[in-house]
Amino acid sequence: MLKTEQLIKAYGQGELKLVVLKSLNLEIKDGEFVAIIGPSGAGKSTLLYQLSFLDEPTSGEVYFGDAKTSSTSQVQKTAIRLRQMGFVFQDYALLPELTAVENVTLPLLMQGLTLRAATVEAQASLERVGLGHKTNNMPSQLSGGQQQRVSIARAIVHHPKVLFADEPTANLDTASSRKVMESFISLNEEGQTIVMVTHEEEYASHAKRIITIQDGDIVSDERRG
Repeated sequence: MLKTEQLIKAYGQGELKLVVLKSLNLEIKDGEFVAIIGPSGAGKSTLLYQLSFLDEPTSGEVYFGDAKTSSTSQVQKTAIRLRQMGFVFQDYALLPELTAVENVTLPLLMQGLTLRAATVEAQASLERVGLGHKTNNMPSQLSGGQQQRVSIARAIVHHPKVLFADEPTANLDTASSRKVMESFISLNEEGQTIVMVTHEEEYASHAKRIITIQDGDIVSDERRG
């Protein structure tokens, strides 16, 4: 599913050069639920952006299936992200003027589905995260945890090969965070591959594999269960 070979990401040059990722070798298989943890500044989110083709490595390779960074154009990478990846961010990124179901239809409309077909799929996706009764609510009428679950529904509506989540519980209270994690666990049990960055070990413990990064290096890679 995902692989890196001698992945290096650095910013700046000369004395100002900062190496954020240091020759990382990593493989994530189909169906895994992986949590990437580590202190602030360790390189967690940078690694997520590399794995999801959102940023370019300084050197080394990132593979997504048969595609690799060095031979995949930006147009092709955009198409891969749109059709084969799903994204959940800590700020929800919902459009405030659209209802929950309208927000979830967006990836499908971008792929060319009709509004009617997209709406049917979006409603089903909201059901999967326990929000089938909130389809016509505006984001302002939803709690933070509910908004995050709408963003999860949007991320999975097109059945992506992998779901990336960057600090998905960072802005949520404990009860809402648990609801989000329950959604991830349920999705993974159905076969969804998930790669989640978090600094909260309590929520990382729900993953089947925990990768710890410190100063740009993988210092631990633990499989559970």
